Formats: sequence, C-alpha cells, structure tokens
Amino acid sequence: TYMFKYDTVHGQWKHSDIKIKDTKTLLFSEKPVTVFGIRNPEEIPWAEAGAEYVVESTGVFTDKDKAAAHLKGGAKKVIISAPSKDAPMFVVGVNEDKYTSDINIVSNASCTTNCLAPLAKVINDNFGIIEGLMTTVHAIT
Repeated sequence: TYMFKYDTVHGQWKHSDIKIKDTKTLLFSEKPVTVFGIRNPEEIPWAEAGAEYVVESTGVFTDKDKAAAHLKGGAKKVIISAPSKDAPMFVVGVNEDKYTSDINIVSNASCTTNCLAPLAKVINDNFGIIEGLMTTVHAIT
C-alpha cells in the first residue's frame, strides 16, 4: 500500500484510505480490490473476480495468441495498451467506428499514436497531409 500512498510521479494519494485486508485484497475506503500476483494470465481467475474487460499493459502479451491467455482466465475482452503485430488497432477519434463486438482482442496503439493520430486526422480530413514528421520524447523510466 505504500506505493499507492506515496508515488514519486503522482504525489501522495489523498482520495481515500488504503488498507490491506488480506494477502489478495486491498481496501480503498473499505471497497475491496482483488490483487493478483500471477505471471501466467491463463491462471488469473478473471471471471471469478467479476472482470469482463482486461487491459493488458505489461508489455509482454502484445500479440493475439499471448493476449488470448486472459480469455482462458475468464475475461471476455482484452485491450492491449501497446501496438500489436496482429491485433486490430483502434484509436478513439480516428477509427473506433470500425470496431465490431465480435472482436475480443484489440490494441489501443501507443501513447504517441493516441496523441498524434486524432490531431493528424482532423488536419488531414480538413486540409490534407502530404507528408509529416514527428518526434516523441519519453521520460526515463
């Protein structure tokens, strides 16, 4: 709980009290949140925990086969928070209208794409873009 309370990037957590209920449960203002320490997504009991949507943000399970392990654990949909070599990619404001409910694993592209693509779409749709160049700067992590 210390890392939730005192984050060097976001500052001190002041929204609610955080307590440890047991080895698998944190309490945020007495609301239980289940925590898993399981490396293999197939073994995470998503359905048992009531999770329907899983955001895969480890950076490890970024293709459809690997991300599908969450479905075996009981999740209904998986959103990969990074570019994927084979999962369909959707960016809100750009192409989310192409999503259909039969797609169970999607990529939400990258943070850079989510910053650039909506703006580039507006410019392209209204004025056209012949060529472009962008630079992204990431913090050291």
